[in-house]
Amino acid sequence: MKVMKFGGTSVGSVNSILSVKKIVEAAEEPVIVIVSALGGVTDQLINTSKMASAGDSRYEGEFREIVFRHVEMIKAVIPAGEKQQDLQRRVGELLNELKDIFQGIYLIKDLSPKTSDMIVSYGERLSSIIVAALIQDAVWFDSRSFVKTERKHARHMLDAELTNKLIKETFKVLPNVSLVPGFISSDKVTGDVTNLGRGGSDYTAAIIAAALDASGLEIWTDVDGFMTADPRVISTAYTITELSYVEATELCNFGAKVVYPPTIYPVCHKNIPILIKNTFNPEAVGTIIKQQVSSPLGKAIKGISSINDTSLITVQGLGMVGVIGVNYRIFKVLAKSGISVFLVSQASSENSTSIGVRNADADLACEVLNEEFAKEIEMGEIGHVCAEKDLATVAIVGENMKHTPGIAGKLFGTLGRNGINVIACAQGASETNISFVVESKSLRKSLNVIHDSFFLSEYQVLNLFICGIGTVGDSLIEQIRCQQQKLMQENGLKLNVVGIANSSFAMFRREGLDLSNYRVELKEKGIKNSPKIFHDEVIKMNIFNSVFVDCTANAEVAALYKDFLQHNISVVAANKIAASSKYDNYRELKQVARHRGVKFLFETNVGAGLPIINTINDLINSGDKILKIEAVLSGTLNYIFNKISADIPFSKAIQMAKEEGYSEPDPRIDLSGKDVIRKLVILGREAGYRLEQEDVEKHLFVPAEYFEGSLDDFWKRVSTLDANFEAQRKLLESEKKHWCFVARLENGKASVGLQEVDASHPFYGLEGSNNIILLTTERYKEYPMMIRGYGAGAGVTAAGVFADIMSIANV
Repeated sequence: MKVMKFGGTSVGSVNSILSVKKIVEAAEEPVIVIVSALGGVTDQLINTSKMASAGDSRYEGEFREIVFRHVEMIKAVIPAGEKQQDLQRRVGELLNELKDIFQGIYLIKDLSPKTSDMIVSYGERLSSIIVAALIQDAVWFDSRSFVKTERKHARHMLDAELTNKLIKETFKVLPNVSLVPGFISSDKVTGDVTNLGRGGSDYTAAIIAAALDASGLEIWTDVDGFMTADPRVISTAYTITELSYVEATELCNFGAKVVYPPTIYPVCHKNIPILIKNTFNPEAVGTIIKQQVSSPLGKAIKGISSINDTSLITVQGLGMVGVIGVNYRIFKVLAKSGISVFLVSQASSENSTSIGVRNADADLACEVLNEEFAKEIEMGEIGHVCAEKDLATVAIVGENMKHTPGIAGKLFGTLGRNGINVIACAQGASETNISFVVESKSLRKSLNVIHDSFFLSEYQVLNLFICGIGTVGDSLIEQIRCQQQKLMQENGLKLNVVGIANSSFAMFRREGLDLSNYRVELKEKGIKNSPKIFHDEVIKMNIFNSVFVDCTANAEVAALYKDFLQHNISVVAANKIAASSKYDNYRELKQVARHRGVKFLFETNVGAGLPIINTINDLINSGDKILKIEAVLSGTLNYIFNKISADIPFSKAIQMAKEEGYSEPDPRIDLSGKDVIRKLVILGREAGYRLEQEDVEKHLFVPAEYFEGSLDDFWKRVSTLDANFEAQRKLLESEKKHWCFVARLENGKASVGLQEVDASHPFYGLEGSNNIILLTTERYKEYPMMIRGYGAGAGVTAAGVFADIMSIANV
């Protein structure tokens, strides 16, 4: 024999109630079926009661809705004929009784708890006789005759011993299908109608299953089972196939509304498994709750539950230290006031105790606690008690946590790196639950980052905001698009581009943007953009594991880095402005990133995709010291000086560099050496030197007047330099030498300038737009370390940015 319970949504519509009939009639053993009221009817009954007691005549309209709902359900599911007429008559009698009760309430304008209990019982009584008539050979039983309660602490509490005895007597002979209304009961002394509280139909089913030693308890609802997290918040949440009784209880107590928490207790002691199934998707596996369950490999926690309705009340004061009985007084007065506490956190010094309650109970809790401790408050031993509202409680649950060291450390470290402040926390000695309180606005982010970090998600997710879709940005987006599937399959990493912007438009999508057609979508659906708008939208999304990727050369965009880092958003920059700005700003950005536990990466600021900055960092971190840096750092200038020949004058080489995409749109930025100066400053700072751009000596090869006026003026005048450059080039060629624009840092002094190198110099054979760097260190003194390769181009720069993103994912 097994017990099957169907919730309000399962009997709430014609299709669902017919599905119940199909499920029950397919059972291969005797079943006891418990049903709730038709979906939403209990709330309607309560609302109608309140309207009637307030003298509001509109209660009659509400009551007519209830009548119509049941009458139409009977017409839809029971064929016309004698059976339907008989059922309509029985339902009509109950509805007439209910009508008289409502009218009486309306006339005397009073609603007693006893009358309220009577009224809500009609929901289950009506639904159960409809379902009993629908299912073949079903026999209806009145749960009021065998589920008995007694009054304790102003509440109706189950008399378990008497109820078990009566259940065994009632079901001594089992029909094929027994139909029982859930939720309702009766007082063992007076016989008055009582109920088992919200979710009481689950409890009714569990009580009967335990009393009769059922083979199983099935809870049929509108979800596939317990989920790893709330699927409305986390799209990647999935059904947990197995839970232990303890795990299920913890999840239920902290917001998972799949099962009414007291349901688990009766069947747990009899080791009766509970199976959660979906009435609307009966083929789904569901969740089974039992004593012993397997622990998935690598998953220390089973699920995450949350209560987005938390107030934290703290009783604190030095007068509590060493005083016995303070907590007793706290919980005694709260219990007397009917206030449920779901979280307790106490300082080891005993000078404060924090408790979590529902927002609706917060004001009353403060009132009664201030009354209880009035004397201590007056003497200054305890502070005035007040509530911190609009909070949320999150619980991570899993019995396997007790065998896995470092769970709490990983939890709070992960939350901290994402900028989530934990206000209070609690962990039981059983180690099956770690609960913590955060601001409500951080709930979504908290759930997502925990789900991702504890391997409950199929993939680790990195959420990217990309600003700038020029040659580098466009190439980066294409590289990400091409690699997305492979990274998910082979690395378990999902790169989720949630924001894209250019100087005119921006678009954001929490679930990720389609990268195959983003330019068209940006133009058609994007919002108007500015650095401030982009900043505000990114912060407002408050998304977990987020990275801001700057592929611009914009100073206003670079000015956003600090605030992003302070909001725990990592920054990857191809933009050199921030890292080469005033030294104090550079240091502050690095310090903020370190303190917030996020990354500020800018490898591509020097050498595009070459591992120059990372190499310097590795040397410094391993205890080496950079003594000298010699480098050709401008792919543009190296390209120009490699192209100059008898056939290609200086001005033509500049034009070619621009056409090939090596130079800035305004090549004067490259020719002025400003780009190289920025790069040298960045390398010097990373090498441990305090260096400003003004400290770099400049030996330039283009006269200052060529940088004045417009870009058109420059193009008109630059050819006048060709003859001089050609004469010098011929002279160098005869001496078998070559030009290189070299950046140098030695003994803390920095300079940039054109240098003549012969065939014996490492820079001599540098081709195309390549970069080269020589690092002389205390370890690499006689033979400097050399890094050489492509130093310009959208593809390699984008690849370097991509590598920085991947290094964040692999932290």
